[in-house]
Formats: sequence, C-alpha cells, structure tokens
Amino acid sequence: MFTATNESFPVLRSTPTDPFLTAFLVSTARGFLPHTDPITVLPSTFKQLEHLLQRMPIKTANGSAGLLATGSLGDAVKYLPDLTEQIEVVKADLPLMNALAGFKPFMEYAGSYALYNYRLADPAKGLEYSNLRLIRAFEHGLDPSSSETGFVLVHVDMVQNSGPLVAGATAALAAVTSNSRPVFEQSIETIVTALTKVNRVMNTMWNKSKPGDYNSFRTFIFGITSQSMFPDGVVYEGVSDEPMSFRGESGANDSMIPLMDNLLAIPMPSTPLTDILTDFRSYRPGNHREFLEWVQARSTAVDLRGYATQAPSSAALYLKALDQVRDFRWRHWCFTREYILKKTAHPVATGGSPIVTWLPNQLQAVLDLMIKVAGRFETLPGCEDIMDLVVLQQGTLRKEVRKYCEERKV
Repeated sequence: MFTATNESFPVLRSTPTDPFLTAFLVSTARGFLPHTDPITVLPSTFKQLEHLLQRMPIKTANGSAGLLATGSLGDAVKYLPDLTEQIEVVKADLPLMNALAGFKPFMEYAGSYALYNYRLADPAKGLEYSNLRLIRAFEHGLDPSSSETGFVLVHVDMVQNSGPLVAGATAALAAVTSNSRPVFEQSIETIVTALTKVNRVMNTMWNKSKPGDYNSFRTFIFGITSQSMFPDGVVYEGVSDEPMSFRGESGANDSMIPLMDNLLAIPMPSTPLTDILTDFRSYRPGNHREFLEWVQARSTAVDLRGYATQAPSSAALYLKALDQVRDFRWRHWCFTREYILKKTAHPVATGGSPIVTWLPNQLQAVLDLMIKVAGRFETLPGCEDIMDLVVLQQGTLRKEVRKYCEERKV
C-alpha cells in the first residue's frame, strides 16, 4: 500500500519480461492500457467457452446470425461444462485470468469490454486506429466499420495517449517536493499536450460511432445496480442465494480523468452523485486504483494546487490543464445529450448513475475551480479565451440540465 509518505510509485518504465504479471500495470509507455496486448483466443482447455463467445454476437465474424440474434444464448450457456478445475490450473497466469474473468463477476470497462478487447490486424503497425479490431462483440462489432467497434476502439485510441499523463503526473509531484518550478511547469505542459491529444481522439467518436446506433448495442452493457429491470439484484445460481448487484460497463471507469481529478486536486461536492464517482473506483484494475489513490494522497500532502497557484506562469499552465479536463467532460456531456437523452427516456446510465445529473456534477466542479483560480490573478497569459468559454458553458450547462430535469421530472 502506497501512501502520501511514499515519494514515488512503482510505475513501469520498460516492458516487463515476466509473462505472468497482471495485464494492467501503470506505465509511462502505455499509460493505462495493458502492458502487453490482450489474449485474442483462449487456450484449447477453454475451447467450449471460446466457441460460445465466437457464436455470441448478433452478427458473427462470418456474417451469419449469432446466438443473440436467435435468442438462444441462454440455452447455449447451459451446455458449458464446469471449468473450475481448469481455472485452478491456470490461476497463476494473470493475463489469461484477466481474459477469462476480469476483476469482478460482471463485465467491466478495462478488464473486459474496452481496454482488454482489442487486437492488432497487423502487429507490425502497432496501435494506429486503422489497425485495431475487436476481439469480442455483442452486435456488429466484428465489422471494423460498425458503430460498436468505433465506440470501443475510440476509447482504446484515447487511452494509448495516457503514458505522458502518467509521466507528467509523477514528475509534477516530484517537482513540487523538490521545489523545482521549471520542472513542474514542464511536467504540466506534458500533461496539457497529452490531454489535448486525448480530446482530439475523443472527438472522432462522432464519426466512428453514430448517435443513432448507440442504443442498439448499449442494451448489452447495462449493469444491475440502480436499474429498473433488476430492482432486487440478481441471484447467481450455484454461488449464493443472496441477490448481487454490480455496475455496468462505463467509460466513467477509465483512469485518465480521475488521475487529473486527483493530481490537480479538483474538489468535488459532497453529494450522492459524488458517492457514485467514488464507487466506480472499485471497478478499475487494482494497480490503477492504487496509483490513483497514491496520486491523490501525494498531491494533497505536497499541496500541488497551492504550489501551482503561487506563480502566474504556473497558474496559467494549471488552468490550461483544468481546461482540458473541462473539454473532456463537456464533450462527454454532449455525447450523453446526443447519444442518450435525445434517444431514450431510460433515466439511468449503464454504470447505474442518473443520466441527467451525474456528469454535470463533475463538470460544474471543474468550472467552479477554474473561475476560482482565474479570480486570484488580474490576468493569466493565454487564458482569456479559456475563461470566456468557461462562463459561456457554465450558463449553457445550467440551462440544459434544467431543461432535461423538467422534461423528465427529475
């Protein structure tokens, strides 16, 4: 366990040689992506499960109707053998265990549907978007041009830019500790550059995953928690007689923006909506969670936000980093509006958060902090247009949230 007293965290800075290490270890090269590419085909020991997964999608790889299309997935699952003994044999192979089980007994963002669900069409071409393919899909995701593919792989494409976020965050914390302002400012610049790339990739979602297509495959990624279709949870037969409840797959479980929340010390309001944000932490890979907790503790201990706002040059860079977080969260809100609010009346997101009010809870916190930081200075270089946009978006956000709350009687 790493606490605020630990001045560093064991971030990977080279590719590990141990093939049995857990797939998700924070690194400066691959950020929050798995340190090696995912397992694409399960070993022959699990051939029945592999065969089932290949037959599952509405449209399979060969174009035929799959088990979800014919309504026969449930019946097919009943014929799966008990694989407990086989799991025991391979339990030391952590990447394989990740492919088999993820981190929860339910589908997650990192360990299942998104960050551990891509393969390279040509290994020599690496992680360029056109070279990415899905391993598993529910609807038409095995077609590289489908909206399901775009939805998942844009997330992968975003996260492949997270290595500099990790490097910049650790360097910024070290610089505050040693009181090296030039290194601190360089580190924040690294973060701003990386976030700008992430946001640029995020914006490609509009073309690669169409708003009108989303709800057709969104159906398959809902969770149990807070969903009207599972008011009393779900009983896992043969496991427990007590109902269980898990949150569904959600991009909100990604680690990039939570890293920025913790590093930049963005204060969140004490509300039930923030409690959901906290609960999402348990759905991340353990190493990601430990790293984020260490960053939060360390940033608080060295007062990174206070250090950043001691000098105008640092405060301007800090504000620009906040602006990239704002840009990310504003676009996420726009996605919610166009992909969900205008398409369905269902009031809850896949992860179990209230669809109208949850994202604005975090976005408003960023806007409030930006106004507070800018208000401490008569002027900050290069930030005038940023703050004009902040004021505009704050008003727009309030109007839009009020509109949807009134329409939906929230």
